[in-house]
Amino acid sequence: MSPSAQLVIVANRLPVDRVDEPDGSRRWRRSPGGLVTALDPVMRANDGVWIGWAGGTETDLEPFEDDGLSLVPVPLSSEEIEGFYEGMSNATLWPIYHDVVAKPEFHREWWDAYVTVNRRFAEKVVNVAEEGATVWVHDYQLQLVPQMLRELRPDLRIGFYLHIPFPPAELFAQLPWRRQLLEGLLGADLVGFQMSGGAANFVRLVRQRVGHKTHRDLVYLPDGRTVRAAAFPISIDAAGFEELARSEGVEERATEIREALGEPRKVFLGIDRLDYTKGIIARLRAFSELIQDGELDVDEAVFVQVATPSRERVEQYRILRDEIDRLVGRINGDLGKIGQPAISYLHSSYPREEMAALYRAADVMVVTPYRDGMNLVAKEYVACRYDDAGALVLSEFAGASDELRQAWLVNPYDINGMKTALLDAYRAPAKETSRRMRAMRKTVLRKDVTAWARAFLSGLAEVPPDHGKQVKPPRAS
Repeated sequence: MSPSAQLVIVANRLPVDRVDEPDGSRRWRRSPGGLVTALDPVMRANDGVWIGWAGGTETDLEPFEDDGLSLVPVPLSSEEIEGFYEGMSNATLWPIYHDVVAKPEFHREWWDAYVTVNRRFAEKVVNVAEEGATVWVHDYQLQLVPQMLRELRPDLRIGFYLHIPFPPAELFAQLPWRRQLLEGLLGADLVGFQMSGGAANFVRLVRQRVGHKTHRDLVYLPDGRTVRAAAFPISIDAAGFEELARSEGVEERATEIREALGEPRKVFLGIDRLDYTKGIIARLRAFSELIQDGELDVDEAVFVQVATPSRERVEQYRILRDEIDRLVGRINGDLGKIGQPAISYLHSSYPREEMAALYRAADVMVVTPYRDGMNLVAKEYVACRYDDAGALVLSEFAGASDELRQAWLVNPYDINGMKTALLDAYRAPAKETSRRMRAMRKTVLRKDVTAWARAFLSGLAEVPPDHGKQVKPPRAS
């Protein structure tokens, strides 16, 4: 039997990853990431249920408990993974929502799979949500779920949060299914975004493309409902990262990392998913040009780039990996020395302890995406620098740049500007880096992930149930 709950979290993935043991048995391991950390205490306090895909193609997974959390798996076939996840979600919506850094593809069969899977998620919610329950739907893979839920269960309080950027009207308008997506999101009482610009884009599109009456951050629907669109910048478990960074094991590992790198004067660090939005190639080019120009020397500076494997069945991601492999090989071949590569490139994923050690070992953190909803790596680095040391070079197109104003902000499309910022961060006196880091740490520690979750759920509870206004029905498509 499925559990029932007054709080239901709906996300593309469950908060656990399956681990297959050598003896053939299976266990579940808690997924890393801020969302799980933020929602864990909320789930426990409300006896909540988390609905999501388990990551495979099994169709026989029953609801289960893991470490006290009630989890409800949603099955996906291999064809649905290809059409819904790899196709519509990551080859259509992802590039559109990230300023078309890569060319999006539009396939009707992908859209059909997207609709089918969104409905399956909605039906799972209907089975577990108690009367008047709060349902919090997450991210771009599930944008149709709110309206589907509204039709099936009008008694529910529904919130939706988009973790990636929401595009301007000119880009969103390319989507053949633009109206369906907007109407899907309007099933929610509160639609949350990383930045106020995303909320404004959404309200503008609803007014232009659907024809609903709007006022500031509110949308007035003919059925009397009010939908609010607002920014809720996500954050991290800052105290948890600082505690981890202070641990003896992490400090020892940070020392080992610097020794393994040959004790350079400065360590530059990039940590990203292997994704074309992250600007990895541009930053490596900028660093290599600084060496070529004689501004940096491989005896004194090294760049460590961690690229976590991502969506490896999607063609664009395979192409990107090959491009980075070739670039790193060329840079190290041209500029490195025996035992001293200019770039230490790691195509792998690492546990939180290793990430914290890398943050502690790095003098300059380089976060230069072309577009990012927030980028929590920047905040994790700041949280780990309890010594108030270290410099952050940050793209102005990452949501984090709105809060971390003391970073060296750069336009990642401007290679010369990036070179200047890297050099400035490299040469900055300790007094300046300490002043900047203290200010950023104050922000990150105050606005942590718990505050984010509390703010969203409070905002959801406060949306008025009926606006009491006379409004016209939306125009036909």
